[in-house]
Formats: sequence, C-alpha cells, structure tokens
Amino acid sequence: QVQLVESGGGSVLAGDSLRLSCTASGRTSSIYRMGWFRQAPGKEREFAAAIRWIGGSTYYADSVKGRFTISRDYAKNTVYLQMASLKPEDTAVYYCTADPTYTNDYSSGYKYWGQGTQVTVSS
Repeated sequence: QVQLVESGGGSVLAGDSLRLSCTASGRTSSIYRMGWFRQAPGKEREFAAAIRWIGGSTYYADSVKGRFTISRDYAKNTVYLQMASLKPEDTAVYYCTADPTYTNDYSSGYKYWGQGTQVTVSS
C-alpha cells in the first residue's frame, strides 16, 4: 500500500501561482508513476499532469501545458505541481495519485489516491 498526503491548496487571484505538494509513504519503492488529477464542481475528474518516478519524464493535459510543471524529489518521496498563470477555470479539488503499473498511459488507471486539496482561483 501507498499513502498520499497533499498540501498547498488555497484561494488565489487569476494570474497568481501556487504550488501543491504530495508526499508518499508506505511501499514507495513500488511507485512507477505519480500524477495530479482535478475535479471541478459539477464536472468529472480529469487528468492534469504526471511524472515517471524513475527518470522523471513528464506528461501534461493540453489545458495546463505551459502553465503547470510537475516535478519530484526522489529523496523526499514528494511530487510537486507548480501552477502558474492560474485561471478561474483551474478551480477544482486537486488529487495526487500513484501507481506501480509499468505503462505508457499516464492519464488513467491509477491505484492510489490522496484525499484532495482545494484550489480556488478568483477573477
């Protein structure tokens, strides 16, 4: 099992930046990929960004590409989501995910989920 704890959410103005953190514990040696999903009110949860734990290759949804950056600190078992140029449509609960599966699909099928952290962007 892997446990995930997110932090860093909050309320900001459009154009601001915010950094989310997610620390993994438990069987962290099994992690192959980690990611961030988000769910806006009344909408389905959607993929935002992902990173291959070993190697650090990154993947982004088109809606956040160029504004969000995912990174990881291997020694701290922590993944970050640096969000810049935030827009009101980025308002959502952001979930950290992790998975042990060797796959080329980084946008779905994650096994472990955090509890979520709220990000609210006001215009």
